[in-house]
Amino acid sequence: MIRKLYDWTMGLAETRYALWALAAVSFVESSVFPIPPDILMIPMIIAAPHRAWRIAAVCTVSSVLGALLGYYIGYGLFEAVGRPVLEFYGKLEYFDEFKARYNEWGAWAVLIAGVTPFPFKVITITSGATALSLPVFVIASIAARGLRFFIVAALLWKFGPPIREFIEKRLGLMFTIFCVLLLGGFVLVKYL
Repeated sequence: MIRKLYDWTMGLAETRYALWALAAVSFVESSVFPIPPDILMIPMIIAAPHRAWRIAAVCTVSSVLGALLGYYIGYGLFEAVGRPVLEFYGKLEYFDEFKARYNEWGAWAVLIAGVTPFPFKVITITSGATALSLPVFVIASIAARGLRFFIVAALLWKFGPPIREFIEKRLGLMFTIFCVLLLGGFVLVKYL
């Protein structure tokens, strides 16, 4: 099933409605869709490098708007479904502890999930369920998604098709290593 979704998404990149399709995929990927928008964005930029910045901007804006939908899903469904289940099992106080810890580090969670291969939708929904500050959530989402999509666009614009394999196979790993080093640096500064 995932392969069919991938093939379908790749086919969209070749249509004249590709930018609209990219916006739709970016939007739903941030809340429910399993395929990242990179698979549309990469062939679109390779085909038209002069549009790299526009493509990255559409991807970023759509992804952040989709993240707001994910936030709303978490916020709305938690009250309707999550809270009663936790109350039934006597675990609501554990969620309150988790919520406090998550909200302390929530901006970092959004930033890291937004640039790494970690499913961004998990963080958008969790952020809504824990009622993470909406301005913090939006700013972190813009920073994370903008960083991710504009770096991909810049690499493709500069290096073209040869960088495609690197992006598809290793860019997520590079972002993950960057985030681990960044967080490690902050932890060292805080505790030393």
